[in-house]
Amino acid sequence: MKAFDPVLAPYIVALPLIGALGLLLLGRRLRAVAGLVASATVGVGFVLGVIVLVQMLGVTEKGGHGREAVVRVWEWISAGSFSVNVDLLVDPLSMVMVLVVTGVGTLIHVYSIGYMHDDPRYSRFFGYMNLFVASMLLLVLADNLLLLYVGWEGVGLCSYLLIGFWFERRAAAGAAKKAFIVNRVGDFSFLIGIFVLSVTVSSLTVSSINEAAGGMTAGIATTAALLLFGGATGKSAQIPLYVWLPDAMEGPTPVSALIHAATMVTAGVYMVARFSPVFEASGGLALGVVAWIGALTALWAALMAAAEYDIKRVLAYSTISQLGYMFLALGVRAYSIAIFHLVTHAFFKALMFLGAGSIMHSLDGEVDMRNMSGLRKVMPITAFTFMTGWLAISGIIPFSGFFSKDAILASAWHQGRYALWAIGAGTALLTAFYMSRLYFRIFEGDLKVPEGVHVHESPPSMVGALIPLGVLSVVGGVINLPGLLTLDHFLEPVVGESEVPSGFTPWILGAIALLAGIAGIAFARTLYLLPGGATRRAALCERFKTPVDAARNKFWVDEIYGRGIVLPGKAFASFCANVIDARLVDGAVNGGGRVVAGAGWLFRRAQSGYVRSYALTFLFGVVVIFSLLVFRVAL
Repeated sequence: MKAFDPVLAPYIVALPLIGALGLLLLGRRLRAVAGLVASATVGVGFVLGVIVLVQMLGVTEKGGHGREAVVRVWEWISAGSFSVNVDLLVDPLSMVMVLVVTGVGTLIHVYSIGYMHDDPRYSRFFGYMNLFVASMLLLVLADNLLLLYVGWEGVGLCSYLLIGFWFERRAAAGAAKKAFIVNRVGDFSFLIGIFVLSVTVSSLTVSSINEAAGGMTAGIATTAALLLFGGATGKSAQIPLYVWLPDAMEGPTPVSALIHAATMVTAGVYMVARFSPVFEASGGLALGVVAWIGALTALWAALMAAAEYDIKRVLAYSTISQLGYMFLALGVRAYSIAIFHLVTHAFFKALMFLGAGSIMHSLDGEVDMRNMSGLRKVMPITAFTFMTGWLAISGIIPFSGFFSKDAILASAWHQGRYALWAIGAGTALLTAFYMSRLYFRIFEGDLKVPEGVHVHESPPSMVGALIPLGVLSVVGGVINLPGLLTLDHFLEPVVGESEVPSGFTPWILGAIALLAGIAGIAFARTLYLLPGGATRRAALCERFKTPVDAARNKFWVDEIYGRGIVLPGKAFASFCANVIDARLVDGAVNGGGRVVAGAGWLFRRAQSGYVRSYALTFLFGVVVIFSLLVFRVAL
């Protein structure tokens, strides 16, 4: 049997990186073809990924354990006994991520050709997008934590550049800074976790860390795992570091799709799955924290989504909630199920963000759902593709989201985590409600658009990207159906097999999850489609005024952070600048300068250049010396 040798793997990262460098350095000259060049580099990367996957599937060693290889690109750092290389780890987990990043990323790039066509910084936009994809690919393929950290910071930098791409707008510039600063908090935790593992294991490679995890003490493993998870709460927008993601909607819509579906926010989920042995070694404490943070984030974000009117922000809160489901799965040791939901979520969330962009493109940037309705009549392709995403995320069979979300809830039940299951099931009902609310208000009812807007379907380059994503949102769940090759079986050599109930239990749990989705849709229908819905909504809002107001104000978390962290931080910075720096540091430096200047002034007076002054000084000196001699003789 021929050994698995993925020689094409480095080119998967190199192509979008070369595209980014070319577009950023030669952007004006390449403007006419910038979108095509950027799309092609990512698209060819997807083709190479498929070729590597076929090579991997050709390895028939028992259990699939031969489907792993490390590709040496070059030697990077060598200092005594410490060495780190640019090595790429190609295994089932990294290949799933590669195909999601390049596949969904290609469709988003193609969509952007039409969406960003008139932007004056068209080439720069695609350069940043290519760099974003290259950074994410480096992150998921890295064979050591230091290289992974380079990709980790790379996606953070690109998110800053793309969220603030329209930096002329104050809100966009502020959102970019907020995303960057909040992620620095998580990244600091992640970096400390890397130091802990490096000192403990004396190696930074993935295999060495995971192999040594079983020999770690529970305290060290728990400390390292929680520090790593601190980084994940930033990148993947979990409590308490989720606040940057809703504001990130100030960037161009294709950026939102790329962040939410294929790149940055999935990094934390991938990282926890990759280092699952470290979390396992904590004795369950770290995994318990992951599960509860995920479940509470899922519910918390769903409550805010149910009260939001901005289309993109509803989708942003939805992403935070769905990421919570993924961490819930990771916390109950259903690692492959978490990756399964990551994949299906990439399909329907990219679809819905691009659908939102199509709506904004048609309505001159309008994002308030209260100012539109009945768009299905004039934007049929956008409406029907968006419908597939809505039904998928609502967990309706046979759409992809049903299978992955149902598997997460079943795994929680199987592990005896009934409280987590209940939170997940309640969140499923809320998800179906707020996504139905979004769909009904935008696409159903009488046609209503802002005054003076000529509503129309988006150009082919945009709707052409919606159709394949719509198809994947419908059929994507088949990748984990029982058979010869399921995603769970494919990932088993890396993350183990996820345990789910047997017998009639999974059918009952699946029925409950389905009924929750149907109930959420039915409730939204009574409030937004049936006659008298407005009256019922007003009565509900009046009855539950306090929680509704709290959800619409995002539970005042931003205000709490602002008063409890930002303002004291600014006050401390002001004290350091105005007192410690200006008075103490500058005072010491300036005081020393004044002493030297004063001494120089005195000495300068002695060096006047006049002979009479020197003669007078000489005479004074002679008098002093003579007086001293006379005084000594007299004594």
